[in-house]
Amino acid sequence: MNTITVEELKARIDAGEQLHLVDVREPNEHEEFNIGGILHPLGNIKAMDTEAIDALKDQEVIFYCRSGNRSGQACMFAETMGFTNVVNVVGGMLAWREKFGE
Repeated sequence: MNTITVEELKARIDAGEQLHLVDVREPNEHEEFNIGGILHPLGNIKAMDTEAIDALKDQEVIFYCRSGNRSGQACMFAETMGFTNVVNVVGGMLAWREKFGE
């Protein structure tokens, strides 16, 4: 698993890179604030329900959550299911909001 800081991620988003962002929080958290990732809660990944993101197995997938804990778990699970380039956002959306607001 690789990691990325919120500063590095924002720079890549601002540069217009086409990124595969996956939000592993719960739907209410995603609705409250998100950075454009597709919602795929950690519980789904733990249940091996990855059909919605399986096409990304050989591409870089950046997982994020509230603090970086759930997304770290998602990265580990995804690796065991054959994802080859998973990235965890260090500090998650708490760090994003602290650095950039909403």
